[in-house]
Amino acid sequence: MINFPMGLLSEGNPLSWEETKKLVDHVREHGINQFIHLYHRLKDRQGDILKWGDEVEYIIVKFDDEQKVARVSLKAKDLLAKLNEKELADPNGVKSLWRPEYGAYMIEGTPGKPFGGLMAHFNLVEANMRYRREEVTELLDSDECVMSITNFPRLGAPNFTYPVYQPRPEDPLSSARSLYFPDEAIFPGHPRFKTLTRNIRMRRGEKVSIKLKVFKDVNTQLPVEGAPPGEPDVVLLDAMGFGMGCCCLQLTFQACNITEARRLYDQLAPLCPIMLALTAASPVYRGYLTESDCRWNVISSSVDCRTEEERGLKPLKENKFRIAKSRYDSIDSYLSPEGAKYNDVKLTYDEAVYKRLIDGGIDHLLAQHVAHLFIRDTVSLFSEKVHQNDEEDTDHFENIQSTNWQTMRFKPPPPNSSIGWRVEFRPCEAQISDFENAAIVCFVVLLTRVILSYQLNFLTPISKVDENMQTAQKRDACRKEKFWFRKSSKSTEQRAACVQINGTTPSTNGSSNATASSPLFNGTAKLNGHGNGLNGNANNNSNSTNTNGTHIQNGGSDSDHTDTDDEETELFQLLSINEIFNGKPGVFPGLVPLIRSYLQSMEVDTDTHCTIEQYLRFIQKRAAGELITTATWIREQVLSHPDYKKDSIVSDRINYDLLKSIQRIQEGKHVEPALLGQGNHSKTKDFIPPALQKQLAKTGCCEDK
Repeated sequence: MINFPMGLLSEGNPLSWEETKKLVDHVREHGINQFIHLYHRLKDRQGDILKWGDEVEYIIVKFDDEQKVARVSLKAKDLLAKLNEKELADPNGVKSLWRPEYGAYMIEGTPGKPFGGLMAHFNLVEANMRYRREEVTELLDSDECVMSITNFPRLGAPNFTYPVYQPRPEDPLSSARSLYFPDEAIFPGHPRFKTLTRNIRMRRGEKVSIKLKVFKDVNTQLPVEGAPPGEPDVVLLDAMGFGMGCCCLQLTFQACNITEARRLYDQLAPLCPIMLALTAASPVYRGYLTESDCRWNVISSSVDCRTEEERGLKPLKENKFRIAKSRYDSIDSYLSPEGAKYNDVKLTYDEAVYKRLIDGGIDHLLAQHVAHLFIRDTVSLFSEKVHQNDEEDTDHFENIQSTNWQTMRFKPPPPNSSIGWRVEFRPCEAQISDFENAAIVCFVVLLTRVILSYQLNFLTPISKVDENMQTAQKRDACRKEKFWFRKSSKSTEQRAACVQINGTTPSTNGSSNATASSPLFNGTAKLNGHGNGLNGNANNNSNSTNTNGTHIQNGGSDSDHTDTDDEETELFQLLSINEIFNGKPGVFPGLVPLIRSYLQSMEVDTDTHCTIEQYLRFIQKRAAGELITTATWIREQVLSHPDYKKDSIVSDRINYDLLKSIQRIQEGKHVEPALLGQGNHSKTKDFIPPALQKQLAKTGCCEDK
């Protein structure tokens, strides 16, 4: 893979918080030095081909069919030992890779190798996801099931684990000290997870406090059990596990160079809340229906290590900064020159760190981004990693980078690696079925190609993106809410129309049509390779480097990035999810129509075309409200259950029946019309067909399967 773990997993002996606290400035100083060295080694790296991959996180559920109870099964460590045997025996030949996650009941699966720039690769995603699920299922007991659900509905409710463990809030040796979440539910196979849990709590000075409004039904009892004083309608969660114990669906893309990576980071950032709303899947927490449909704020609060001073509750005395957000939240600034004017929220950073980066030859936008990440202290340090060679190592940089969990992550190449500059897309919630997860993944990857090909501009002021992130989490936001979105300029319409009329897009190799046997170029009708409008081919723009190594863009053919409209506010309108995905005449053509327009210029094999079309129809219907989100479906299952007492409580029996229904859906034994229509049967395949492989081999374009 292109190195897709959610965070750095260093091996060694973890330091206590008191020991770590003494070294936070050491890690910060050396992390900055490491980034400067890394940047200058790799800033001019060019020509990396498109590679991409997904990460799906899973929960292992154990059913007690006699008692009608479902619990999370704490067997991830043993499962991973077996799953990793194939990789250890044949690292380059496996079809899947498996990694630990926070929960002792969670595992994370990725493809064995990244997908590449061939259209046929879109037809492999769902089959690979299916393979992963089957691979785990073979190792489970008959009463267990692997589920790609965002949140276990009764996580933190009494006896939710198997084996059953009780929380120990008064135990000084407990990492979480939670009233609801026992330490045994934290993955035991790596010290990072319990260390993070303890150190975040100790740095904060108290347990984390996650507050969700309960969904008030006619018989809802207030105050909710455990509600904070004065907040009777709040479902309180008090441990990192409530957030990091959730699952998600993430994607990582390799860009052809740093400039393209920065552009993709910026252009995808405004789409994060939009995709969060579309994939909403988690309305139940600690056994209560809540007013939220998504996990985002739950995770954000679950790792919020800010002190009272940093949160603005006390005057600054021990700490340097007031910090507006948790270290898990939406991005705070754009990285590309086009995005600079939309950085309308004041960025907090240490001037000395920023100056060190500027003096080290880093441009202003990237320097402020890194300096902002580095206002955070390290919360997990290993004794073996304290002293490093800053010219070669990157562990101190990655220590801070990997514990800033934001909607997008800008990822420099690892040292001494064939991996290039990457961006990670992190907002999506995990969906029930492989079909849904594959549809989301392929949609986002296609969108990156359309952004580069048509030079689209989705840049929206950071303040409005922040507002959208909160809107996205509201109950049934996908159908009921509106989101700030940028109107398309005439140039966008013209570029799309050009494709629809001529079946072509600009090409870097002189040909007007990409075929299934062509390498597919970044930023043109082709998905792969080196050429795009930012790199000096499609539109005669050129990248150059100024005296301090800052990449700048010359040429002005992209009018989406040179809007002359004096009324900036008129560029942005409140649009529904339906209008954003399916279009609003005179305002925005719609994300799905733009992708369809792009695909008209591509020669795609029949099966892949069929599969992509199924995915696009699914996305269209969900955006239009014809199909409902997973969150809405879960709500409806709870509210219509014969045992539901209109009291907001998801009982053991309701939870059991809900998860049994999910099991039948993901196994294909039941088609749920509200979620999937009348059923979706893509033509997904495990491998690129031999005939197509032959064709590709002739042209020298064949990649790893």
